[in-house]
Amino acid sequence: MDRPMFRPRLLVALLVPVLLILGTPTATDAASRIKDIVRFEGVRDNLLVGYGLVVGLNGTGDTIQNGHFTKQSLQAMLNRLGVKPTDNGLDSNNVAAVMVTAQLPPFGRTGSRIDVTVSALGDSSSLQGGTLLVTPLLGADGEVYAVAQGQLAVGGFSAQGQAESVVKGVPTSARIANGGIIEREVGFELNSLTEVTLALFNPDFTTARRIAQAVNAFLGTAAARTLDPSTVRVQVPDSYRANVVDLMTDIEQLRVVPDQTAKVVIDEHSGTIVMGENVQVSTVAIAQGSLTVRITETPQVSQPGPFAEVGQTTTVARTDIQVDEDTESRLTVVNEAITLQDLVNGLNALGIGPRDMITILQAIKAAGALQAEIEVM
Repeated sequence: MDRPMFRPRLLVALLVPVLLILGTPTATDAASRIKDIVRFEGVRDNLLVGYGLVVGLNGTGDTIQNGHFTKQSLQAMLNRLGVKPTDNGLDSNNVAAVMVTAQLPPFGRTGSRIDVTVSALGDSSSLQGGTLLVTPLLGADGEVYAVAQGQLAVGGFSAQGQAESVVKGVPTSARIANGGIIEREVGFELNSLTEVTLALFNPDFTTARRIAQAVNAFLGTAAARTLDPSTVRVQVPDSYRANVVDLMTDIEQLRVVPDQTAKVVIDEHSGTIVMGENVQVSTVAIAQGSLTVRITETPQVSQPGPFAEVGQTTTVARTDIQVDEDTESRLTVVNEAITLQDLVNGLNALGIGPRDMITILQAIKAAGALQAEIEVM
């Protein structure tokens, strides 16, 4: 007896529910890890800055004949090395004064290396080919936390001739990969903490509460509490005593759905408009039109005929004025509680650009029909 054939219709009927389940967005899809929306208080970078000299430039250094700070720094450096230069001997254009900046990572250990950025401070035209001399890097407390030195890597260049010059990028700024060595550590005993503070990147009451609820549900105790829209404080449970790293690792992997306020961000310089998904618009009628006045000047030359005894050549003005009232504009009704996509489609239906859309959004807000905050950058 032949086997019964499996009908294609039955296969489609079985696949459709599966595709619907896989294709339907859930709350889990929109959830973010706690580590992506908060930072742990105390785990932070520290900014470092220093002043140094770059040598080995090919005639693109500072002009030191006038005796400014580059000359003084060069004299001081040579004096420390046992060289006593005269004022007339310091006439080099291969030296440049620079500011050196870096970031000391959290829990950076002595001997570890960090990247540094070097920026020209004087009138140097390029740092290409230069070498940074030993430069102490200081923190906000005035203490030296790192020392930088090395060959500069410049991303830009400049070339100049008698009639033309070419500049690409910023030749007066450079980086030294692993050019800094950490000499002092920032004292911070993580495992001695009795409580951990989470600071939200985007403060929000709802998001902070959801974070506290997720942490409490994971720990099985009311260890987390919300202090304000940007702070959640977690008491270290007894099971994590002297092992706060494990607690922070477990917490940062938890997922929550962050909430956000309805906001429209407008950058009037570039005409960029960004609207959040919670933006709502009440019923409102919108009409957009523009009045264009075009004035064209076409002067003509009038001159007397050949061999005429009287008359002179003159210019006669000819002006053409056209007025376009944009009579093709239509009145569009935007219904209540529409989605963000409907709002964009409705505004695009008017055939307007970003500049006019900014004015329309501000007018809708002034009319009280836009339930969102407008932030102009």
